[in-house]
Amino acid sequence: MGNKPLKRGRAWVEIDLDALAHNIKDIRSKAPENSEIMAVVKANAYGHGVKKIAKRLVEEGIRSYAVATVTEGVKLRKYVADADILVMGYTLPEDVGFLYDNKLSQLVVDFRHAKSLDNTGYKIHAHIAIDTGMHRLGMEPSDFEGIVNIFECKNLVIDAIATHLASPDSLDESDISFTNSQIKVFSKVIHELKNKGYNAGKTHAQSSYAIYNYPELKCDYIRPGIMLYGVQSQNDDTKVKTGLHPVLSLRAVIAQVRWIGAGESVSYGRLYTTEKPIKLATVCAGYADGIPRQMTGNGGMCIVKGQKVPIIGRICMDMFMLDVTDVEHVEAGDIATIIGRDGKEEIRCEDVAAASGTITNDILSGLGNRLPRICI
Repeated sequence: MGNKPLKRGRAWVEIDLDALAHNIKDIRSKAPENSEIMAVVKANAYGHGVKKIAKRLVEEGIRSYAVATVTEGVKLRKYVADADILVMGYTLPEDVGFLYDNKLSQLVVDFRHAKSLDNTGYKIHAHIAIDTGMHRLGMEPSDFEGIVNIFECKNLVIDAIATHLASPDSLDESDISFTNSQIKVFSKVIHELKNKGYNAGKTHAQSSYAIYNYPELKCDYIRPGIMLYGVQSQNDDTKVKTGLHPVLSLRAVIAQVRWIGAGESVSYGRLYTTEKPIKLATVCAGYADGIPRQMTGNGGMCIVKGQKVPIIGRICMDMFMLDVTDVEHVEAGDIATIIGRDGKEEIRCEDVAAASGTITNDILSGLGNRLPRICI
């Protein structure tokens, strides 16, 4: 017996860094000429583990990064010593010292925010957010005076101007029209600033889907997030075909295999009752690990010994059950693949999201911290 548990434990995440490198090449091949990748690594690199992801991104020549919080930025700085890091979320004036000490840039959301940062006396680099229709954060384009006033803040060095597209994933005619109107408004603000003698710096608007659906949009940065990890938010088409490879797989150990009779209920709430005797396998992962509880009864599957099998009964905090009746020679210690490939079968994160009534971003960012991330 060893002194420590196995590195992979009862359930684990596998990370394929070569797939990450492949995705970078695919994104670069689809991006407008001279657009630089700003890799979005917020939420622990979308659940993949920011330390290992950042290290490989550096090796692949990525020089610009985006995070959601100043805390994420401070952590990322340990792994990317010389790169540009943009904090895209709101930062309190009390935390500006962390921006300054760690050489982080800040997305300013309006003039009030800009002025509160300026008044701290710290000289920091900033990007200005323009709200072109997302209505989440940013300056109203009509408030041109307010935008100009941000440039007058003596302690803010304005390096870029940015916006966020609301529906770049949709090829619906009305959504395309709305997105094009956002792009038009963004371009008008930039043009007006130049006419007034202000240097807006670099520009960025394209997140993952906009890279593949609006390749004609030329900005200085592109901001791949979910697609950097080889996944689309859901099963949908893109204008330019992607050539992405999933970076992440999720697997867990089977703890017990046994037969139960007809008329027996499985798991909490007795939502599932057997119609005939089945061979039941209990898997060592649950919603505390990020397995969506909503998959119960909605077509959720796993792969065991190269065969897809259904999840049955309600998913528990630390375990869930499978019907493995049709799989031969299953026993405790075998592995269930929740996301990933086993033999000729594959379960994509998009499939898990569809069975859970959500998007892949939600699934990946919700993977639990007790799952070790292992590079393969």
